Amino acid sequence: MKTFKFVTLLVVLALLLSACGGAKGGDEKVLNLYAWSEYIPQALLDGFTQETGIQVNYDTYSSNEELLAKLQAGASGYDVIVPSDYTVVILTKQGLLEEIDLSKIPNFKNIAEELKNPYFDPGNKYSVPYQWGTAALAINTEKVTRPITKWADIWSPEFEQQIVLLDDEREVLGMVLMTLGYDRNSTDPAQLEEAKQRFMELMPNIRLFDSDSPKTALLAGEVSLGLVWNGEAAIAYSENPAIAYICPEEGCSIWYDNLAIPKSAPHVANAHLFIDYVLRPEVSLLITAEFPYSNPNAAALELLKTQDPAAYEAYMGYEATNPPLDWLPRMHPVMDVGEATILWDRIWTEVKVGE
Repeated sequence: MKTFKFVTLLVVLALLLSACGGAKGGDEKVLNLYAWSEYIPQALLDGFTQETGIQVNYDTYSSNEELLAKLQAGASGYDVIVPSDYTVVILTKQGLLEEIDLSKIPNFKNIAEELKNPYFDPGNKYSVPYQWGTAALAINTEKVTRPITKWADIWSPEFEQQIVLLDDEREVLGMVLMTLGYDRNSTDPAQLEEAKQRFMELMPNIRLFDSDSPKTALLAGEVSLGLVWNGEAAIAYSENPAIAYICPEEGCSIWYDNLAIPKSAPHVANAHLFIDYVLRPEVSLLITAEFPYSNPNAAALELLKTQDPAAYEAYMGYEATNPPLDWLPRMHPVMDVGEATILWDRIWTEVKVGE
């Protein structure tokens, strides 16, 4: 996906956004947003404020675990959060999410039918789709000239200090479990202990952990390959076409990020307004233009096809934004591991700090 193909799209979007009608906010013109970093375009926030008069305060986190810890500790004041699939399950079980009133989100109709009513939130009672994607292997083919087809390949001594991994225990330990032939969502203590030892063997090859912008080290030549989000791979590829993105033989993760409202939200009406705004086709495309993950908004993709066929073809033709059919059997969701979360947390901490 080439960045230049989105330039005309952004011009079109600017015109579309300026023409949007005026949704009215509540009396208190505030919305407190808690979301992933490198994930919400400033133009989206500015457009929402310009149209509604609602000022958006945007705080960021780098992992679902960080989000969970904050909400479980009793943090209040946030109106909209962006949890991933398994995190929606956990927050729902713990009574930490407000039910969403879909009658106040008419643009929910724009979401692709196959992405409605997901396994982690039947009926979209507590969440609506924001973006989806994969976490797989990015490779700088100018630096790595031999074929890499498996996660197991990255344990080779030739990659000492040449790997970036997401700073995300569910993605990294899930990947390690798959190299051992286990379920990436294992709760078996023996399997997790084996994964711990396997992870420790990989540590000499890891230069850094980075969930916010793993593409940076790839593009700077600091690392040769890594476990990255699909949107990060797409941006890296747009700047350096030598960056390949593959779902290795052992598999890769598929994830779904969602807009949700915490139980303690002080501005529920504004939260519904914001979610509905995000689901407009032109606004959804604004997200894809800046952060090219996979877009769940069918109306947005149809708009892209109409307004910028070249950008649409680029989106549909690249593995990072539109996973090929032959990836599907190897794409595995990240699931809630229940009480085993404590064991996952301990292993992650022990290996990262070298205990």
